[in-house]
Amino acid sequence: MQLVECVPNISEGRRPEVIAAIRAAAESPPGVAVLDVHQDSAHNRSVLTLAGEAEAVLEAAFRCVRAAVERIDLRQHRGEHPRIGAADVVPFVPLGDTPMADCVALARRLGARLGQELGLPVYLYGEAATRPERRLLPNIRRPQFEGLQALIASDPTYAPDFGPARLGPAGATAVGARPFLIAFNVNLATSDLGVARAIARAVRTSSGGLPAVQALGMRTPDPNVVQVSMNLLDFRVTPLGVLFQAVREAAEQRGVRVLESELVGLAPTAALAAVAQSVLSVRHLSAEQTIETRLLEMLLQQRSAGDP
Repeated sequence: MQLVECVPNISEGRRPEVIAAIRAAAESPPGVAVLDVHQDSAHNRSVLTLAGEAEAVLEAAFRCVRAAVERIDLRQHRGEHPRIGAADVVPFVPLGDTPMADCVALARRLGARLGQELGLPVYLYGEAATRPERRLLPNIRRPQFEGLQALIASDPTYAPDFGPARLGPAGATAVGARPFLIAFNVNLATSDLGVARAIARAVRTSSGGLPAVQALGMRTPDPNVVQVSMNLLDFRVTPLGVLFQAVREAAEQRGVRVLESELVGLAPTAALAAVAQSVLSVRHLSAEQTIETRLLEMLLQQRSAGDP
């Protein structure tokens, strides 16, 4: 049994009825579970976490995207987060001993189906990318929906991997395969967006900061609070605690206080255990020392043994 995770990022964070319909579509196939839905009104974005057997998750991802395409018009969409489509990003993540190659195959199958059945332009990214410049998601999403409207048909750089070279109201979708990613935000006690953007530049890889980090400075619903919004691409390269400390130190250097941090969606137990190990000065602490991890391993072993 091959288990995978899929994390659709949907460009809607303000209409509960739309989010509920998209969730219902995602959990409609048997064999898949919606583990989490993170809704953000300022970003105007929701992140769903799906998991289950590979074929079931593939079908759930398609239904999720279809529900988003039917309900979201990017011409009316406004939010802090960059986006190119109603179903903006749909990555597949291997779980357990599932090889990355299986997730690459799932991403390409989904991309082809979205292009053929929904008429969506699809860009493959991450491990599923067919062009080296498309491995990094920001390279695809840089023009955003508004800029991509002019580029998709005229600039070969933005020709989609699947689907038509034109944008409808639902925009385009980036479909990929990747390892676990931790979406992590830090809120700052200042109204100065320039501070958040400066800290984002200081910590992100592309500006010479920490490895495996993407970061942007954004506003929040509170006019007196700004945010450093980050993707940690590999917590084994840059631990979560190291990233948070780097943001806090950069904020202190600018005379700004960190208010709080937040996880968007779910994070691997191993990443949180590494933070606890550092804070508690535990000689050794791993995900395997948590009862939930051991119980999950036991249940999976029992299920695997029961499979014909």
